Amino acid sequence: MSPLWQLTLARFREFYREPAALFWVYGFPLILAAVLGLAFRERPVPAANVDVVLDPANPAATEELRAKLDDPGLKVAVFDEATCRQRLRTSKTDLVIVPRPESGTGPAFLFDETRSESVLARNAADRVLLRATNHPPPLNEKAITEPGGRYIDFLIPGLLGMNLLGGGLFGVGFVAADLRVRKLLKRFQATPMRRTDFMLSLMISRLVFTLVDIVLLLGFAYWAFDIRVRGNPLVLAVLIAVGGASFAGLGLLIGSRARTLETAAGLVNAVMLPMYVLSGVFFSSSRFPDWMQPFVQILPLTALNDGMRAVMNDGAGWEALPQPLLILGIWGVLSFAIALRIFRWR
Repeated sequence: MSPLWQLTLARFREFYREPAALFWVYGFPLILAAVLGLAFRERPVPAANVDVVLDPANPAATEELRAKLDDPGLKVAVFDEATCRQRLRTSKTDLVIVPRPESGTGPAFLFDETRSESVLARNAADRVLLRATNHPPPLNEKAITEPGGRYIDFLIPGLLGMNLLGGGLFGVGFVAADLRVRKLLKRFQATPMRRTDFMLSLMISRLVFTLVDIVLLLGFAYWAFDIRVRGNPLVLAVLIAVGGASFAGLGLLIGSRARTLETAAGLVNAVMLPMYVLSGVFFSSSRFPDWMQPFVQILPLTALNDGMRAVMNDGAGWEALPQPLLILGIWGVLSFAIALRIFRWR
């Protein structure tokens, strides 16, 4: 037999006898296509979110304007002015309309000209008001662009969470597997050292390295894009520290039994890549169907990203901590406890 044929056949056998390779080459692209297809599936154009500012001195005018905006293409809600502006800045609404009956002019439109949804909502509301009014008064409008409502403001917290997750999984799980492959864990076993000390040392060292990376990324975001922490910086620091510790626990769980680098890399990617897609790193997790939301919301990266965005973009304080801390704590504690139980030096 030809050596070329035998070598090629050997490579084929190595490939199909390795389940992880089969999954990443053939299975994972199909799963990724299905998940992204759900997020960006074809669906009817959703109704534009429109907020009407409540006028305490003339609630009848507010109600009259809300009635004129009654249209299937608009989802109208009424809030005070501060709430409306906050919702517009954080992209929770597309358009804010301020009634101005006493001035003799039409309602004032506040919208973000950098968001296509906001511009489309402004045009849709304008058409609805024109149909509802035979002789419409002059229209006032003001384009608003504020820090905290841009896509880059949405993206940076997601990148912070992505770095924390990658640092915990690769920096802890992959390192533990590498030490086992190089037979170094067998030498550690001969020393008077507890498994807890070894595992915590991996977590703490990786957390320090990751925090330095986070500081650099935040500094660059401030310098290049004028991204600021609008809420309590101490709350953000707590979220980052707890998130890093939780992901390090997941990394320990992955590396506690992996005997080859290929297995460790496959497990890391199996955990990391789905969360990159589902947890709102590059686009909002709300794009996924309602039946997927309970699963998406209990993912640790989703909790961390939502908490950091609440602090950085919405100006939240300590009230933003309980839910993310609960989810991250459960994932981290359970992962560390299971890893401590099943860890093997060999």
